[in-house]
Amino acid sequence: TGWVVGTAIDAWARRHRAPDDLGPLTDVGAEPGAADPFEAEAAATVWAAVEDLYRTGMHPGIQVCVRHHGDVVLERSLGHARGVDPTKVFDPDGAVPMTVDTPVNLFSASKAVSAMLIHLLAERGRLSLDDRVGDHVPAFARHGKGAITISQVLSHQAGVPLLPPGSLDLDVLADTERSDEMLCDLRVTAAIGGAPSYHALTGGFVLDLVARHTDGRDLRQLLEDEVRRPLGLSRMSLGVDPADVDLVAENVETGFAFLLPLDVFFHRALGAPWSRLLRMSNDPRFLTASVPSGNIIVTARDAAAFYQCLLDGGTLDGTRVFAASTVERAREPRVEGTPFDRLLGLPMRYSEGFMLGADGLTLYGWHHADAFGHLGMSNLLTWAEPSRDLVVAILTTGKPMIGPHVLAFPRLIGALHDAYPAGDG
Repeated sequence: TGWVVGTAIDAWARRHRAPDDLGPLTDVGAEPGAADPFEAEAAATVWAAVEDLYRTGMHPGIQVCVRHHGDVVLERSLGHARGVDPTKVFDPDGAVPMTVDTPVNLFSASKAVSAMLIHLLAERGRLSLDDRVGDHVPAFARHGKGAITISQVLSHQAGVPLLPPGSLDLDVLADTERSDEMLCDLRVTAAIGGAPSYHALTGGFVLDLVARHTDGRDLRQLLEDEVRRPLGLSRMSLGVDPADVDLVAENVETGFAFLLPLDVFFHRALGAPWSRLLRMSNDPRFLTASVPSGNIIVTARDAAAFYQCLLDGGTLDGTRVFAASTVERAREPRVEGTPFDRLLGLPMRYSEGFMLGADGLTLYGWHHADAFGHLGMSNLLTWAEPSRDLVVAILTTGKPMIGPHVLAFPRLIGALHDAYPAGDG
């Protein structure tokens, strides 16, 4: 009876079962900084919280990388990349282990990376962030959008948060001419330059359009030419080559179903119900497309290396890809205080590309005023924090809305807060 009840609860909560011994499901990468006893103890504390998150059954695969004082002190993965879905019968022959080398979709955390490419074009003199989008793409000025600036797109103040119907059709993504036309036909639905209204996908497409018109390269090529290759990253791309589709970790819908208000929200913000969006995210057409606000594919190791570059003023291991002033500009808040985001319905502090920390409760813990990074759906978080000399990349494959993770994920953030105090030398 207990087994039947437990199975029924698992099915209702859409959670996978975790074994008592997680060792066989754990992959450990290079952790040179963990040779220090303090760092080893801190990493053990954080990893215990990661294991607790995994045991909630909400994330079939988890990948984490932490860098402290410039060194990698934690690089591990847990679970499976593919073949574990609580809504399906488990087939051990089809289960693919998650490793530290498994590429994972950043979802909305992609925005921070794409934004830095636009900042780089500004650094190179290709554009000014205060330019109007219509100065570079005249057709974009249609329907009252002529005053929208590139800066406003980066800070979610452009007033065009919603995609037009049909624009997320996977076949449209591959048709640049058609998608550009739909983008230029966007309608303003929020005050331009006013309080932020989260641009879930529109902003990235607009920035890509600007990049092509000002530099001649799209954001995908800019990322390859200006960031991935110079920094020597093994995995960081907008979409993947067709040959690599099967390497990418599978996104899995977990957590309690039948959350109608949340589904309505995602349908409005992203143009499709959440379940359909997740199915699309695993489709080869999406994985090989370029969605600058939603499909940068990376490992936690390389996401952390990117943020280490930003934390160190634009350089990594002696290679400079951004001027220090460019990184500083990208981190500056665009609105005083912590305004209420009109689409998310939450207080959110934005720069031109990042979700910022603040005094009080933040995405990154309590009182993390100088943290800068970005959240991705749904327990995926990447950030850097100068006062702690800390970089964190937490990548997850489960996509729950409501479930037991709502306590475990904040505990993981709390463990990071306690393990790496500000000003620890």
